[in-house]
Amino acid sequence: MGYRIFLAGGSGAIGRRLIPQLADAGHQVTATTRQSTKAEALRALGADPVVVDVFDLNGLGAAVVAAKPEIVIHQLTDLPPGLDPARMGEAAARNARIRDEGTRNLVEAAKAAGARRLIAQSISWAYAPGSEPHGETDPLDSAAEGGRGISVRGVIALERQVLTAAPLTGVVLRYGHLYGPGSGAETAADPAVHVDAAAHAALLAVERGESGAFNVAEPNGHVTTGKAVSELGWRADFRMAR
Repeated sequence: MGYRIFLAGGSGAIGRRLIPQLADAGHQVTATTRQSTKAEALRALGADPVVVDVFDLNGLGAAVVAAKPEIVIHQLTDLPPGLDPARMGEAAARNARIRDEGTRNLVEAAKAAGARRLIAQSISWAYAPGSEPHGETDPLDSAAEGGRGISVRGVIALERQVLTAAPLTGVVLRYGHLYGPGSGAETAADPAVHVDAAAHAALLAVERGESGAFNVAEPNGHVTTGKAVSELGWRADFRMAR
């Protein structure tokens, strides 16, 4: 049975690989972009596009309520093309704002729309220093400083809001470093994950998984990945046929 899904961040690296997977699985997808020039590309992928900014609380709320979603997926980021190192410093603060204020707005909109599940993108390299590999119950690096501190505090804010968003079931996908089509990278440092496999984890989380966090990465020595494999049925080697 297909669900009505509201995908925030449809034009991002994961969003563009997720929309076809959702559509092929029979789901009805409304996907957001901040740029009207990207709307037709979202339609071509199989989604109903909506142009909205996550910081526009009223506009976002209206868009989500109009879509009547059963599931809301949060794949919003604000990162420079190709993860340009020269621009990552300024991008960290913008991305942290999306993870904090943007997530808060999305949670409020999802509740107002009567959604029952919220799936959100996080990262798997935000754990506090300690014995590896890190499992999902290990603490995040709340004492981090500088640019890492900004990023990790954004992650902590996002995860707290998603996982305490009852009556919504909150699912957090802690992705590895992305590589593959649209990511700007052909390979990535551990923990790594291909964009197709990252998107597939979100598809699987639509129907599976209790509230909680899941490390989503290829086998590595930094984080455990067994929970996503056993509870979501996720495979690190998943690739789209097109």
